[in-house]
Amino acid sequence: MKGIRQFILSRQLAKRLRQEQRGGAGTDKEDRAMREAADGLTFVMRTDIGMVRAVNQDALVQDGLLFGVADGMGGHKGGEVASAEARDAVQGAVRGRTPAEEALRAAVNQANERVYTMSAADEHLAGMGTTLTLLWAGPAEMLIANVGDSRCYLLRGGQLRQVTQDHSWVAEMVRMGLLTEYEAAHSDMRNIITRAVGLDPEVETDIVTEQRCPGDRWLICTDGLYGMMEAEELLGALQEESLEKCADQLMAAAIAGGGYDNISFVVVDDRRKDA
Repeated sequence: MKGIRQFILSRQLAKRLRQEQRGGAGTDKEDRAMREAADGLTFVMRTDIGMVRAVNQDALVQDGLLFGVADGMGGHKGGEVASAEARDAVQGAVRGRTPAEEALRAAVNQANERVYTMSAADEHLAGMGTTLTLLWAGPAEMLIANVGDSRCYLLRGGQLRQVTQDHSWVAEMVRMGLLTEYEAAHSDMRNIITRAVGLDPEVETDIVTEQRCPGDRWLICTDGLYGMMEAEELLGALQEESLEKCADQLMAAAIAGGGYDNISFVVVDDRRKDA
């Protein structure tokens, strides 16, 4: 079976390469270029349907100094709707606001209310929800909000650290000492999340604060990226100096790893000299 699986993946990868050479299906040309935000930040965003899914249920978040990802779930078109509505809600909520923990929490609450209300009003959207991981840059600090199992990483001084805590069944088991990290990564239960935006009338949001430091590189991503790569591979790609090449390596590695889910991420460089 392993040989058959590798053969199938090889054919899928060959098809993807032909498509990209033609600029055809499966690529996201509008997200490929590095962009500049204010306050010394540069970033690149990528999203891809992957090799297996029929629909991309992820959404990228970016408005001013707010960056993030949302990974939707739900039958019919629920996942697409949930992630898009959460994105629109948080972008609208923070626009023109000064970065602050309470403002960020309120934005996630607004996203939760919007998705939950839509889900309750339309039987085709019943039970939809989405992960939501956000990075909001302030003058001296980064605010990070998280619901679900999308992640935020910080690369500083050559060391990569996961800033957020996964809200998933396997992560809970690891924290309780009942599973190892290896067992969790290979468990059949790894896709079961314990928190999501839009599933309940209220949502619990983790918010952490990190001091800004010149030279920091931030990664916000869905599990379709980190779940397809080993930690060493993730670190190696993030150490690529060029943002565009870094993003190329991340996407290529996730596709080569199987591309079993949608793949979405934002990489942000903090180049402010007086941070």
